[in-house]
Amino acid sequence: MVAPGILLVDKPGGLTSHDVVARTRKALGTRKVGHAGTLDPMATGLLVLGVEGATRLLTYVVGADKTYTATIRLGQATSTDDAEGEIVRAADAAVMAEVTTAQIREGITALTGDISQVPSTVSAIKVAGRRAYELVRAGEQVELKARAVTVSRFEVVDERRAAGVLELDVVVDCSSGTYIRALARDLGNALGIGGHLTALRRTRVGPFDVADAVDLDSLAAAAPLTPATAAAAILQPLEVTEDDARDLRHGKRLGDQAFRLDGALAAAIAPDGALVGIVEKRGGDLKSVMNMPEAAR
Repeated sequence: MVAPGILLVDKPGGLTSHDVVARTRKALGTRKVGHAGTLDPMATGLLVLGVEGATRLLTYVVGADKTYTATIRLGQATSTDDAEGEIVRAADAAVMAEVTTAQIREGITALTGDISQVPSTVSAIKVAGRRAYELVRAGEQVELKARAVTVSRFEVVDERRAAGVLELDVVVDCSSGTYIRALARDLGNALGIGGHLTALRRTRVGPFDVADAVDLDSLAAAAPLTPATAAAAILQPLEVTEDDARDLRHGKRLGDQAFRLDGALAAAIAPDGALVGIVEKRGGDLKSVMNMPEAAR
């Protein structure tokens, strides 16, 4: 039987996230594999997968902050805001020569913090039940609404000028739902020269780092993080007694124990180290909002 847990995978470029899930299912011999957020085929980096009963934990990973490294090409706008689209606008070389590092930094500053961002029209956001990119490919006009996101770090680590374009290697820390392609597009638009993404790598999802991920060739031998280890990394770990563990599994509340939680949720860990489930405050009590299957603890 496949051990349940959270598996960290380093996705290569050219594959969809579903491709990685399919390969993982085949390598582990189980259909019960899900993911906590996709990456575009062009992108590489961290995919957080849930295996067997631990797929229940993915809902607590989806909204986690993320870190990306990326390359932005200024001077060209594309139809998809990334390198997979067609170039729809290119700035004159004379205009590019006048763009200063100070102007770039000013544009980045405006895109840092709590901002309003319109996602790329080729994103996976659903419009009337269909993915935006599906509508675009079908030739339909798509207009997406702006959404509030947080970019806590937008840092340039290298800057290169060549052949009428300017390339920036950047690191971005951001909230879930932030589109790095849109940052590239909006920076280029703010400078009046256009911009798009040429490379993207996700290096962190919440507490999980790509340095701890396995590649596709290592899937069969990979050891997923146990549900208890993964849950304790995502949420506050809360040790409970055997009696408390039994009560939680039976749907009972733990009376007058809400004071033990620092936040709204915690991972209840039994004396044997198994994950009982996720608990939340209910008045002064604690109540389970998700119990792990017996075989997945």
